[in-house]
Amino acid sequence: MATAPEIDAPADPLGAFRSEVRDWLAAHFPPSLKGKDNAMSAVEGPHENSPEEDAWQAAMGEKGWGVPTWPSDYGGGGLSRAEARVLQEEMARIGAWNPIGGMGVMMFGPTLLEYGSEEQKSEHIPAIAKGTVRWCQGYSEPGAGSDLASLQCFAEDKGDHYLVNGQKTWTSGGQWADKCFMLVRTDRTKKHEGITFLLCDMDTPGVEVKPIRLISGSSPFCETFFTNVQVPKANRVGAEGQGWTIGKRLLQHERSSLSGGGSAAGRLFAQGTPLAPLAKTFVGEDEQGRIADPELRGRIARHEMDLRAFLATLRRASQEVASNQGPSATTSIMKNVGARLIQERSELLIEIRGLAGLGWEGEGFEADALKDARAWLFGKAVSIYGGSSEIQNNVIAKRILGMLDHQ
Repeated sequence: MATAPEIDAPADPLGAFRSEVRDWLAAHFPPSLKGKDNAMSAVEGPHENSPEEDAWQAAMGEKGWGVPTWPSDYGGGGLSRAEARVLQEEMARIGAWNPIGGMGVMMFGPTLLEYGSEEQKSEHIPAIAKGTVRWCQGYSEPGAGSDLASLQCFAEDKGDHYLVNGQKTWTSGGQWADKCFMLVRTDRTKKHEGITFLLCDMDTPGVEVKPIRLISGSSPFCETFFTNVQVPKANRVGAEGQGWTIGKRLLQHERSSLSGGGSAAGRLFAQGTPLAPLAKTFVGEDEQGRIADPELRGRIARHEMDLRAFLATLRRASQEVASNQGPSATTSIMKNVGARLIQERSELLIEIRGLAGLGWEGEGFEADALKDARAWLFGKAVSIYGGSSEIQNNVIAKRILGMLDHQ
């Protein structure tokens, strides 16, 4: 009987690049850092790097692979989307993590690449790509949260500079940031068209930061006050009055990150406590080795299916971005679903442990349980920051479903 001819497997079109990545990672990634988190992406506080972490960050920054698809002219990797996926796969294979992160990578950098002048991109993008400058966001105000366009922080034209007076709140990492990208009002007679996008050094005289202590016990957010702060006009991104357009674009980048690739969701999904093994420990198993409580078993199964479908959708959406002009209004859908999954997972962890999951500090509680309890409390903010779920629903209705307001 004749045998079927052997068919050679198709060659990997990126095989040479994959080999290059493996060789480079083997030479530069310290094995002692395997599986560690990216401290630069967090806002909980400054991180004292070990010598190995400093070396890893410097290597990735010099290579540009911390922001692999950004233009190489500004310190990025200059990779294609396909090459960036290979890099991500090879890093995941050995437990490597990206040491370059923060708001400069998540939000400001991609926005500046679209709207910034050549001088601004040359000045700011390389430092973001190397992770040497921390940025914070000056958007929300005490009277302008969900209705952000009501902001009143005012920038008065003084010829070669603006004189900024006002207040921002929920400034993530403001007490540790070097610079702030902010929305200010330059025209009080117009709502949306009166907003301008400025960049401000946080050590400028007149800038005062007061941390806000949260129910979770951390203080990652601040009130930020601006009193006669001089901001050079060279620090204006785009034209005067274009701030609302630029600010909305930045929020799309933020929602894209927060939906799954950002610090909160990324750490929870990639490194969070597994639900099923924990439930078997605290609730027990039936004679078939399943979680003993059928109702809880069903809820965990539904959550895991929703999570996997969500992550698969994120991967597909990130691939489709290559043929578009960056994130779209669909990031609002991803942000809402991601927020729901984060909160749902945290609540399941508390419920599974029962009283053992409600510890705050002290003896008698496992370290993971204390961490998950604080994450549960912090997670209440996930459906608020980056634009509340209600605001995302409005965006979905108007920008995706085409529903218009009817008087």
